[in-house]
Amino acid sequence: MTNYVDLHTHSTASDGIYAPGELLRRASEAGLRVLALTDHDTTNGIAEAAQAAQGLGIDFIPGIELNTTTKGGEVHVLGYFPEFERPAFQAALASLRNARERRGQRMVEQLNEHGINISWERVRAIAQGSVGRPHVARALMEAGYVQSVSEAFETYIGKGCVGYVPRYHLSPVDATRLIDSANGLPVIAHPLNLPGLALLREWLPDLCSAGMVGLETYYGPYTTENERELLALADQYHLIPTGGSDFHGPGIHPTPLGGRYVPYDAVERLKAAAAQRQGRTPPAFALSAPLEDK
Repeated sequence: MTNYVDLHTHSTASDGIYAPGELLRRASEAGLRVLALTDHDTTNGIAEAAQAAQGLGIDFIPGIELNTTTKGGEVHVLGYFPEFERPAFQAALASLRNARERRGQRMVEQLNEHGINISWERVRAIAQGSVGRPHVARALMEAGYVQSVSEAFETYIGKGCVGYVPRYHLSPVDATRLIDSANGLPVIAHPLNLPGLALLREWLPDLCSAGMVGLETYYGPYTTENERELLALADQYHLIPTGGSDFHGPGIHPTPLGGRYVPYDAVERLKAAAAQRQGRTPPAFALSAPLEDK
């Protein structure tokens, strides 16, 4: 089955390997006609991606992905069509990125204390944009401590390892409200990774009340049975089933760019929902406390 849609990708603006324009070029080579850029905690790659898309005939969707923390683990929230130039929205994203920087610095310090010698300057240079654990992993690879990003997570920077530092706390409800405050469309990313269906069922009523509009159903390694379960859940809560590859670059995730079939109906429903929000006065949102104090 030919796929023309990928609604979950990353560039060098966060933790992807390819610059936004290069990502779009590769999307065109892969036969994609619709692509969303969903970098972590930043919209800095959107302008370049949108310009490249025009020249390639790709229907480009601006997006973002916010990382959140719960007692059950990490939960990511995607946002589509946000009015990302809103000052309050950008101020909140800057706070999230600053917290990422502080976390990355502490991780390097802890690794150094255990005789694992990488520098923060090198991690920062690798990152180019918003810092994340994959950048620390790549620094560990360069220094010869590991052979792959996955090995770095398993050995040095995953939970319980010597370089692990807990993530700043932003709840899934907060992330949903933040995206909603920019008239964006919040969507739960890869829901079966963590926390799984049991906790997800507990959280969905509150998330929907906060403004959640979609559920990533067609994702990477999900099976046909996974899709059926998620489609049933999306139907129950009147959520838009979306999907994508979660592409960061070769060797980071198993699914290649455009490698997961996503029905075009997801694009049409997202566009219709976004059109309904145009001109709306969105609800206000503010981070309730310094992130490291939560």
